[in-house]
Amino acid sequence: MAGRMHETAEAHGPARAEANGGAHAAPVDDTRIRSALEHHRRERAPRLQNFWGYFRNHEAPAGHAPLDSPAAPPTGGGRRLFQERGLPRRLTGDPDGLLRDDRQRREIVIENDIAWRIQTMVDFLFGREVRIVSRLEDETKRTRADLALAAAWEASGGLALLQDVALLGHVYGYVDLVLRLDEDAILRGARTIRRAIEAGRRPDLRGLVEIEPIEPRRGAPVPSERDWRTLDALLIAVEREVARPGPKRPERVRRLFGGRSRDGARRERVELLEVIERGGTRFYEGGELRRATRSVLLPGHLPVVHVQNLSQPFCYEGIGEVEGLIPLQDELNTRLSDRASRVTLQSFRMYLAKGLDGFADGPVGPGQVFSTDNHEASIEAFGGDGESPSESEHVAQIREALDRSSAVPPVASGSLQGRVGNLSSGNALRITMLGLITKTERKRITYGHAIERLSAMVLAALDRAGALPGGLAEAGARVVWPDVLPLGDAEAVRSAQTKVELGVDRGRVLAELGYGAPEGAEDEGSV
Repeated sequence: MAGRMHETAEAHGPARAEANGGAHAAPVDDTRIRSALEHHRRERAPRLQNFWGYFRNHEAPAGHAPLDSPAAPPTGGGRRLFQERGLPRRLTGDPDGLLRDDRQRREIVIENDIAWRIQTMVDFLFGREVRIVSRLEDETKRTRADLALAAAWEASGGLALLQDVALLGHVYGYVDLVLRLDEDAILRGARTIRRAIEAGRRPDLRGLVEIEPIEPRRGAPVPSERDWRTLDALLIAVEREVARPGPKRPERVRRLFGGRSRDGARRERVELLEVIERGGTRFYEGGELRRATRSVLLPGHLPVVHVQNLSQPFCYEGIGEVEGLIPLQDELNTRLSDRASRVTLQSFRMYLAKGLDGFADGPVGPGQVFSTDNHEASIEAFGGDGESPSESEHVAQIREALDRSSAVPPVASGSLQGRVGNLSSGNALRITMLGLITKTERKRITYGHAIERLSAMVLAALDRAGALPGGLAEAGARVVWPDVLPLGDAEAVRSAQTKVELGVDRGRVLAELGYGAPEGAEDEGSV
C-alpha cells in the first residue's frame, strides 16, 4: 500500500462488540495491513493469476505484460495463448519472436481441457435451483423467514450469483463473500419490509442487501493471530484512474470559453483500499483515510464468509481444480503440437527433382508438363502420412489421467465414447460418474456451510433493524440441494409418490416436480 495511512480518532475508536461478546473489536493496525497486502501481492496473487490464465487461456498480442514469459513466443499473426508458456523451448523456438519465417517454427496446438471440466463441475454443483429455507419448526414463522431469505439472495443475483461463486472457487480454490447492507435505507424501510412479509409477499430488497463475491486476486485476508480459521479483516485493493484538479487556465484561454473558468484536470492512477473489519469499514485512497463507517445492524461481526472449494486444513486457501491439472495440460499440449508437426511433414508429398532446370519456379499440380534434354533427369516423390500408434496411445493415456485427476469423465459433458452399460440409464450414469458425484457432495458441504452462514447473517441484520416479525432469526437456515443427477419423469413421479406416502406436504412435492409452489409461498426459498 503506497503512502502512509492517516487515521482519525473516530476511525480508530473501538467498534461496538456483540451483546454476548462483551469485548471490543480493536481495529487492525497499519503494520498488519501493509504486511498482508505485501504478502498477497508477492506470493499469492501471481499464483492466482496463473490459475486464471490456464482456465481462460486468453489470447493477447506478443509482448503483452500478463503473458510475458521466456517460454511463450507469439503464434501466427503475432499473438499467443496463455497456455503456450507451458510448452518446451524445442516447440516454441525463438522466445523473442524474432523469427518471422513460418518454416522455422513448429506448429502449436492448444486444447484447453481444463475449461470444460471446470464448467462441468460448476454445472453439477449449481446447475439447478437450490432452496434456502429456515430451520424454524413453526410453519408460519418458517414460511415468513423463507420469504426474507429468498428476497435477499434474489436481490444479489440468485442462481447466477452462486454459479459465479462456484466458478471462482473452482479456479482459485477459495472465494470470499461480503455482505453489504445499506443500513440507513433498511432502517427507513423496515416497516414496509415487515408488512410485506406478514402479508405473505416477498419483500423488495434490491439495493438494500447485496452478497458480493470478492475476486481472490484483489482480496487480501488478514487472518487472526490466534486462530487460523478466522479473519480479523479483509482487504480489497484496486487501482483506478481519478481526476485531479489541475492549474487554472490563463485568462486568454478562459475567454475562449465565454468567460467561464475551465480548470484543467489531470488523471492519475491511485490505489483504493477497503478495509472490512469487525464492526465497520475503512476506505483509503492513495494511502490516506477518506472515510470510516460503523455497522449498526451487525455490531462486532465481520460481514465476510470464506469458502474453500475443497477443504485444506491449516491453510486459508482451499484446494482448487486448476492447479492439479496444469502439468497434464502442458503435456497434452506438447504431444498434440508434436503430432501436428509430424502430420505436417508426413501428410504432404514432397518432390526431389534432379537435372530439371526451372522446376522450383513452376507450379506443381495436375496437368503440369516438364521437359528437359537431360537424359539423367528425374522427379522422385516422398512423404505421406504414416501411422504412429505409440503417439496416439500416449495422448489417450494423458486424457485418461486428466479424467482421473479431475473426476470429470467425458460422459459428464455429454460426450459418449462407448456404451454406457447394460444397467438402467440412471444407475449406469451414477456408476460412470461416481467420482464426480462424490466430489460434488463434498463441495456441497463447504459451499452449503457458507450459504447458511450468510443467510443467518442476513436474518440477524434484518431482525435487528426491526424488518422481521419476531422470532424469525433464531434458528438460522439450511440448504436443500437437488439430486446431483436429474431423475427421469417416471423416476421423479415414483419418488414424489413415496414422499407423499411418508407424509410430506403434497403442495411442496408438486412444487419440486415443477407444477407450482405451495399455496401462498411464492417459490419460497428458491435460488
